[in-house]
Amino acid sequence: MKLDKLAGDRFKERPSECLVDSHALMLRGGYMKFVASGIFSQYTPLRRICRKIEQIIREEMDKIDGQEVLMPVLMPASIWQESGRYSSIGAEMFRFKDRNDAPVVLGMTHEEAAVQLVREYANTYNKYPFMIYQIQTKERDEARPRGGLIRVREFTMKDGYSFHTSQADLERYYDRCHKAYERIYARAGVPEVISVKSDSGMMGGSVSHEFMLLTPIGEDSIAICPDCGYKSNMEAADSITEVSDYGDAELEKVDTGDAHTIEEVCARLGTETKQTCKAVMYQRNADDSYVIIFIRGDLDVNETKLTNLLGCDVHPAVIDEKSGIAAGCTGPVNFTAKATLLFDSSLKGCKNLICGANEDGYHYKGLTMDRDVPGAEYHDLAKIINGGICPVCGKRNIYISRGVEVGNIFMLGTKYTKAMGMQYTDENGKLQYPVMGCYGIGVGRLAASVCEAHHDEYGPIWPKSIAPWQVHLCCLRADDAETHAYADRLYSELEDAGVEVIYDDRNVSAGIMFSDADLLGVPLRVIVSPRNMKEGAVELAARDKSFRDKVEVGSAFDEIIKRVKE
Repeated sequence: MKLDKLAGDRFKERPSECLVDSHALMLRGGYMKFVASGIFSQYTPLRRICRKIEQIIREEMDKIDGQEVLMPVLMPASIWQESGRYSSIGAEMFRFKDRNDAPVVLGMTHEEAAVQLVREYANTYNKYPFMIYQIQTKERDEARPRGGLIRVREFTMKDGYSFHTSQADLERYYDRCHKAYERIYARAGVPEVISVKSDSGMMGGSVSHEFMLLTPIGEDSIAICPDCGYKSNMEAADSITEVSDYGDAELEKVDTGDAHTIEEVCARLGTETKQTCKAVMYQRNADDSYVIIFIRGDLDVNETKLTNLLGCDVHPAVIDEKSGIAAGCTGPVNFTAKATLLFDSSLKGCKNLICGANEDGYHYKGLTMDRDVPGAEYHDLAKIINGGICPVCGKRNIYISRGVEVGNIFMLGTKYTKAMGMQYTDENGKLQYPVMGCYGIGVGRLAASVCEAHHDEYGPIWPKSIAPWQVHLCCLRADDAETHAYADRLYSELEDAGVEVIYDDRNVSAGIMFSDADLLGVPLRVIVSPRNMKEGAVELAARDKSFRDKVEVGSAFDEIIKRVKE
């Protein structure tokens, strides 16, 4: 393809709205155009990249016996009502009515559609196991789209669904898919992607993993142990703490005046936050009933763990006089207001802590959990922290990194097949519910993540496997007849040989030509110029600057073919 016919502009200035490099470079390089918040059109370079990613995904899914299908984006609300998610998913789902006043949705994921597709077909045990997958458009009304293609409202995703007659068979296939994902990321040029334990969220299921590209621009926090290799999304990471034992002490109520925050109370009583029991307050979204979590003062509540335990969504509490709660002085001893009380595991076995006395201006010293709050049940509700204890090896060396999620896999179990009445007849003639697995990769997000991982100040450095073209042919001084004629001939020969070439023979300066080449990020650059022609040579340069060589004009074609194939 000739660059002068390539739709889309390339420009130098970084758009002010771009907070991450991949977003800026994809706009500057003519890869995509903003349409609306979280919605972009794709120009040819990005479309070519995404098609190559899709092909890698197809090949790896086919290797593990996946069957490609296509399910609709527009679906009747009825199948989502069967699963219960029509009402349980919030505002991120697009809902509306068609001309017949029937409720419909735009698919943000396709578990329901997958079950609806195969539930009549898979009615006997000898049709299992099998996996279906699609590469399809998804719609999600994100509250805060960001980072270009990192978080959007419309996106292309590969989602696969496997069906099994036993949990053991699901686990075997889950492992096969996990390995296939590792191959996908390696082939796409980001072998550094790691797999981490994750929270299943609205997908449901008991086991799930996210595939993360560690990068400072990531919106997810990852807990990592460098010694044993433990990795988990912070939302799912177990928080392990040592028992805070400050010795035996009597429970004593003390005047703390207008000190209400943990920091103010600690300053007033001359202690550290680890020696306190603080109250963190929420209300259930459904009925505004209060939920109070008592947790060690130096830790924070993990809201994902909390909502999973409660089975409902919550929001920070608004405390008024009718609640009967003494805000800033709330504690677990002699608490009489109406609320659900939960205790974080960090308090188990603790002695001689400070807590609120449920009376404005007063706190207790000497709180001993076993003695003063007998029968308390403890739950892991805290966020893991930097320097925290590893849940696997027990060493105090957890560190928190940022990451972008580029894929996920879930063991869904029978959540959807039971809800939607999908059954099969087993070997003994009994009806059973199949168990499911779910496997997703965002195509556009993966492209943006590769750009985020591989770029310099001038533009992306695309891995050869997904680069928009294999060769970028630059004809400097296209007004020179000999130079232009040779470049035209070389372009024609390369195209005839099946090489993907973007050919720039515009009559522009070398600076503009090379700047555009940097923004397109093609791995191999071939430079034909009057100066090189006088030397009987053509210049070959790598976009990643790993080499810059001159080869004889007569052998240039063969050398380019060789390097493309390497």
